[in-house]
Amino acid sequence: MEALRNALPNDEVTADPTVPAEIAVVANPAPGVLAALPGLRFVQSAWAGVDGLLTDPTFPKHLPLARLVDPALGEQMAQAVAAHVMALHRQAPAYRAQQAQGIWRQLPQPLAQDRPVGFLGYGELAKACAKLLTDIGFPVAFWSRSEGDLEAVLASDIVVNLLPLTPQTRGFLSASLFARMKPGAALVNVARGAHLVEADLLAALASGQLSHAVLDVFKTEPLPAAHPFWRHPQVTVLPHVAAITDPVSASRQIAANIARFRAGEPLAGLVSSDAGY
Repeated sequence: MEALRNALPNDEVTADPTVPAEIAVVANPAPGVLAALPGLRFVQSAWAGVDGLLTDPTFPKHLPLARLVDPALGEQMAQAVAAHVMALHRQAPAYRAQQAQGIWRQLPQPLAQDRPVGFLGYGELAKACAKLLTDIGFPVAFWSRSEGDLEAVLASDIVVNLLPLTPQTRGFLSASLFARMKPGAALVNVARGAHLVEADLLAALASGQLSHAVLDVFKTEPLPAAHPFWRHPQVTVLPHVAAITDPVSASRQIAANIARFRAGEPLAGLVSSDAGY
């Protein structure tokens, strides 16, 4: 809140949802909160994803809604995805298993140029990730609703999910998709937990169709203590940390978007309520 006040020094910034407001800056408000603000004219998300807002049946969909577009988020996501891809490429899970058994064995190591990485979803965050991986030397394929080649993505050694969560993409990471992926490929999910059918992933790992999964997001967060992912040798669990909103950087971007709204200029990250992102 302090960072946002500093970025908007001429505005009254309050966390009280009962105060009349023309502009709301929100992350994951309780259902009905925004609908209770009759003078509201613009909603700015403090997160890159807006699926939580759009699943609120009371959300005022006639209002302009913008998701957060922040280069700092892209940088964080690119670093996280590059770290996961490099760990998989350099066979960290296999060496970790060997360490647990006291085995000293060098494994054949292919070159990055021979390990294609595919992206499901190709928005700002995925493009930042793809650029960094390309700079490292990995070939990159991508697919989104409007562009790219899904078959090339599924033929990749490592598939990274950065799809927006919509009714069409919910459960997209399922048995039918895994069956089309390259046998032995790895999955990195840094988008939303609801993209993944968890039982189908466990089955794909058990059969060897997939070799490993890096999961940063889950249907239920925190991940329940009894969940099989915690102790699965082919699953890396992270607590939703791939790209965490930086208050200072995000507040600057939010303030700039509010200025655009007031000036009648095109908004960064304007969401289509029909598309869901």
